[in-house]
Parts: sequence; structure tokens; C-alpha cells
Amino acid sequence: MEDGIRGGVAVVTGAGRGIGAAVAGALASAGATVAALDLDADGLTRVAAGADGRIVPFTLDVTDSAAVADVVDRVERELGPITIGVPVAGILRPGSVCETSDEDWTATFAVNTTGVFTLLREISRRMVPRGEGALVTVGSNAAGVPRMGMAAYAASKAATTMLTRCLGLELAGSGIRCNVVSPGSTDTDMQRLLWTDENGAARVIAGDPGQFRAGIPLGRIADPADIADAVLFLASARARHITMQNLYVDGGATLRA
Repeated sequence: MEDGIRGGVAVVTGAGRGIGAAVAGALASAGATVAALDLDADGLTRVAAGADGRIVPFTLDVTDSAAVADVVDRVERELGPITIGVPVAGILRPGSVCETSDEDWTATFAVNTTGVFTLLREISRRMVPRGEGALVTVGSNAAGVPRMGMAAYAASKAATTMLTRCLGLELAGSGIRCNVVSPGSTDTDMQRLLWTDENGAARVIAGDPGQFRAGIPLGRIADPADIADAVLFLASARARHITMQNLYVDGGATLRA
């Protein structure tokens, strides 16, 4: 564990596809045993294939707090003490505030905020007595910049960002670091749901003045691996003196507002 990753046990939610799958794969390649959590059992099977047993699938609904606690217990019994936790699971239900239903608001916070809270709480309770660990929440740059039609998503990610930073303050004395990686537009199924035709990526890169949205200065949509690399760094011993920080990985899209 000299590098903070190799030989450790990592838990990653939302690991069945997209950023979560990339994070699970990166941690496994770096030598961790990864408990991959997701509702999508087929996706988990695909992610675990070819990982030489380093990615172990656990089907889980992160909105079920009892199930989260049970899976964390199982991971510690079956794989060993958890050293890294990365909540990635998230949902996006676009719509203006006036159009957002109670169900959409509740579901968004249940996954994006409460699900993260439950996972971080359960892992933290086990890390504290051991006096070490790294927790990296995957948030969103939408948590820091207003977005039209994304109020529920942005608010849930803003809450999760502050949750993680507050946890970092509480756990610092126990040697546990808590950080956030905030992606911008990334080539995932969630991103593609927002595109109406084959020019969707080009429009995101160019920006939309009508939506008061800047483009991406670096001129490209992120790949999930770009986000995974940032998570890998913050989970590693190379970031041993970094905690309570929020790293934007968005090609400069928010101008770090």
C-alpha cells in the first residue's frame, strides 16, 4: 500500500458503466481489489470480465440504506478492510424548476445525495478505527455554476460536494482524506441523453449563449478515463496532503467560477 492503492480494497458505486466503470477499471489496474456496485447486474458482469478477479460485482440499489450497509459488511468480510471509497452513481432528470415533479426531485436526491451519504457513512465508520483511508466523491461542475433545466441535479451535486468536504474535516484527525472530483461534459450515456442529433458533442464544445452556457476551452468532451485518472490521483499516496478539495475536470468549461 505504499502508493495508497496497490493491495487495497476499493468500493465504487455506479460501476456498471460510464465513469464508474472507468474508475473501477483504473483502480483494478493500479492493483486494488475493487468491489463494483451497481443496479445493472449485466453491466457489472461486463466490467468484471477480463479483470483477473480484481473487480468483484455486487448488485446494489444505493437508495436502500440497509442494503448499502449490508454490502459494505460483505465487502469487508469477503475482500478485506476497505481502504478507498468512490461514490459515482448518479441520475439526471432534466427539467426546469417549474416542470420538475416531486418524484423527480426526490429520486434525484435519493441517488445523488442520500445514496452518497449512506455509502460514505458506512465506510467511514469502519475506516475511523483503522486510522486510514481515502474517499473520493464524483460530483459535477454543475454544482458550482447554475444550469438551465438542471436545478435538481445541480442542487443534489452541490449538497453532495459540501457533504464530502464536511466529512473531510470531521475525519482529518483520523488520517482519512475526503475529496471531490467534479467532471464537466463527459462522453457517457447520461451525456448523450441530452443530445438531440449527431451534432450534440459539437454544440456542447461550442457552448450556447441562449442557455448562458460557456463552451469547453480545451475543445473536447471528456472521456470517462479522464475522470478516472483524477480519482486515481486523489485516492493515491501522491495526494497524501490533499483533503476537502474539489477538483474540476471539465476542460475549463466553468472558467472555475
